[in-house]
Amino acid sequence: MSIVNSILLGVLAVSAVLTVLLILMHSGKGTGVSDMIASSMYNSAAGSGIWEKNLDRLTVICAVIFGITICIMALTFPQGVI
Repeated sequence: MSIVNSILLGVLAVSAVLTVLLILMHSGKGTGVSDMIASSMYNSAAGSGIWEKNLDRLTVICAVIFGITICIMALTFPQGVI
């Protein structure tokens, strides 16, 4: 396994964990983790919209990095190696 595949494997693991955590932080109907964080950090009327937009952006970025890493590894990973 080359050094590039090792780096890609690390990026894949980090992006997978971050994607899962960011998705879990999204609120469904006002009872999610992001509402608890937003209500404790900001006034309920002032910062929750910005918090949700930034959370959406970070989730999309992590998901795209995860997908691109999967595609690159599918092309470059040697067969028969875990």
